[in-house]
Amino acid sequence: MDVKEQYHQLEVELKPFLPMLAKAADAILDQEISKYPIFTVCKEELAIGLPLIENDGSAWSINATTLEEFATKNLIEPDKVENFRSVYKEPTENLCLFVVDKSGATFIFLPRI
Repeated sequence: MDVKEQYHQLEVELKPFLPMLAKAADAILDQEISKYPIFTVCKEELAIGLPLIENDGSAWSINATTLEEFATKNLIEPDKVENFRSVYKEPTENLCLFVVDKSGATFIFLPRI
């Protein structure tokens, strides 16, 4: 499966959860916790962020976190934080996902629905 097919498959699998993720992103933004909400999406449990969806037979566990937590835990190196901010898409229009699967880990942005 190529990258485009993987992206589409992930989009299909996460579609039912997107409204909840959008609400969580809005809460992070509205409460001024961060201007950079991130959602970790993984088949396993990750020790970062707050659990929103636990793998209960669905394929994914999803946690809500922020750029600041990624930087604090050195998941994004301090000298790369500004670069990340420059590529981060508008959070009121997109959801930032950090996807971890058997092929590795990557950031992707999904449009809100």
